[in-house]
Amino acid sequence: MEKFRVVFTGGGSGGHIYPIIAVVEALQKRLTALNAPAEFLYLGPKDEYSALLAGHGIAVHPIAAGKLRRYMSVQNFLDAPKFLIGFIQALWKLFFIMPDVVFSKGGTGALPVVVAAWFYRIPVAIHDSDAQPGLTNVTSGRFATRVFLSFARAAAFFRADKAAVVGSPLRAELLGERVSREAAKEIMGFDKTQPLVLILGGSQGAMRINEFVLANIQQFIGLASVLHQTGAGNFAEVERLAKVALADAPVSFRYVPVPYLKDTDMLTALCAADIVVARSGSSVCEFASFGLPAILIPLTESANDHQRVDAYEFASAGAAVVIEEANLLPGIFFTQLKTILTDNDLRAKMSAASLAFFIPGAAEKIAEGLMMISSK
Repeated sequence: MEKFRVVFTGGGSGGHIYPIIAVVEALQKRLTALNAPAEFLYLGPKDEYSALLAGHGIAVHPIAAGKLRRYMSVQNFLDAPKFLIGFIQALWKLFFIMPDVVFSKGGTGALPVVVAAWFYRIPVAIHDSDAQPGLTNVTSGRFATRVFLSFARAAAFFRADKAAVVGSPLRAELLGERVSREAAKEIMGFDKTQPLVLILGGSQGAMRINEFVLANIQQFIGLASVLHQTGAGNFAEVERLAKVALADAPVSFRYVPVPYLKDTDMLTALCAADIVVARSGSSVCEFASFGLPAILIPLTESANDHQRVDAYEFASAGAAVVIEEANLLPGIFFTQLKTILTDNDLRAKMSAASLAFFIPGAAEKIAEGLMMISSK
C-alpha cells in the first residue's frame, strides 16, 4: 500500500489540537494493523501547540491565520489579508503535498486550507466539538465531504447526508488504565476520605474562575479538597495569593494549584475527582467519559456563545448545573456545590447522566471515515 498522507488543520486552542492528536493516534493504530506507511502534516498557525503536534509525529507547516467573526469589528479588515495570504500558502503547500484527505477541526487558520483542498478536489472532513458550531466550520461544511459532530444539536447546521454524530475524540492518555477514586486521591496526595473538587479553566486557565476561587478559598476547603488548574500564565500569582489566604487554614483540608494537567496527570485527576468545576468547552466530553458531575461556568465572550449552549446541553441531560458568570456569587455557587457533594443520590444520578452523555470511539470512527473518503 502506498503511503497514506493526511493534512490536518485547525488552531487557536487546545480544544482544536488535542482532538487532532487523538485522531492521529487512531489512524496510526489502524494503519499499523494494515502494515501501511503514513505521513501526517499540519497546516495552521504557529503557536504554543506546534511543538506538541511535532512531538506526536505531525510535521508542522505554518501558514498565516486570520479569525472569522460573525460581528462587525475592525479586526475583520485586519484579518482579511491574512486569510488571502493563508489561502495562497495553503494552495502552494498542498500542491506539493497532495494528501489523500484533509481533516479540519476549525478555528484560526483552518478555512484557507479547507478551501485550497476543495480547489484541488482533495476530500475534506471536519469535526466540530460544540453544540453551536463555529463560523469557520459552518462555512467549511459547504466544502466538506464528511462532517463529524460531538453534539446532535449541531447537525441542523449541516447537510444531513454529510453529518454524523460521533462524539469527541479523546487522547490515548485519557483512555489509559483507570484506578479507583480513593487510589487516585492518594496518588495525587489528597486525603482519600475527603471529597475532591477539580477546577479546570481550560488550557490557558480562566482568570475569573481563578479570582472567584481565591476570594472564596476558605469556603472551598471547608467543604472539600481542591485541585485547581490555574493556567500556566496565572500559576505564580494564584499560588502566591493562595498561600496568603490559607496561612491559617486547617491542615486537614488541602488546596493544590497546578499550572496545567498533562497526559497521565489529567487521567489521575479525573479518576480522583468527585465533581468538576469548569468552563464548558470541548473538555466537557473528557470528564463525561469519567461519569463526573459538573458545575459549568461558560465563558461569556466565547465565540458564537458556544460555551453557554454546550453547558445547557450537558445540563439538560442531568449531568451538570450551569452558573453563568453574572450569577457567579458565593451564595449561589456554594449552595449548589454543597448539595451535590452531600446528596449521594443526586450525585449518583448526575454521574450516570454524565457517563450516558459520552459517546465512545469518536477518534476511531473519524479515522475510519477519513480512510473511506480518501482519494486512494
